Amino acid sequence: MKFSDVVTAAVSLSVIYILLEFVFLAVFVQVSTVWGVDVALILSILVASLIVGYLFAAKIQEESRKGAISRIVVFFALVLAFYTMTSYTNPYTSAGITEGLESMFSTDGWTTLDWASYSAFLMEMIVAEYVVFALVLGFIGLYVGSILRKPKKT
Repeated sequence: MKFSDVVTAAVSLSVIYILLEFVFLAVFVQVSTVWGVDVALILSILVASLIVGYLFAAKIQEESRKGAISRIVVFFALVLAFYTMTSYTNPYTSAGITEGLESMFSTDGWTTLDWASYSAFLMEMIVAEYVVFALVLGFIGLYVGSILRKPKKT
C-alpha cells in the first residue's frame, strides 16, 4: 500500500468520522450530556472505520493487512488529535473545562498558573482518550471492514 493510499484512506476515515460524529452527537447528547459524547465518539469511529475498511479492502489486502491498517490508523489518530486540540479554541469548550474543574476541585484560591496547568492537563487527557479510541476501535473497524469485502477473482 503506497503512502498516497494511506493518506487517502486516513483522510476519508477522518471526513466520514466527522460527519457521523455530528449525527451521533445530536442524538446521544440529548440522552446523556455526560456519556453522550463518549458514545458518539465510540460509534462514529467504529462505523467510519468499518465503512473505510470495506471501501479500501482491495488496497488493504494487497500486502500485510495488519501493516496497512496500522499505518492508516496511526495517521487517523494524528488527524483526530489535531482536530480535538483545535476544537478547544472554541470559547464554549473552554467554559466547559472551567465548569468541570470547578465541580471537581475547590478552586477558590487558584492562581492563573493553576488554571492553566489543570486546564491543559484535562485537555491532554481528553486528547489521549480520543487517540486511544481511534487506535483501538479504528484498527478493529478497519480489520472487520476489510474482511467483509471479498477480493475479486480475475
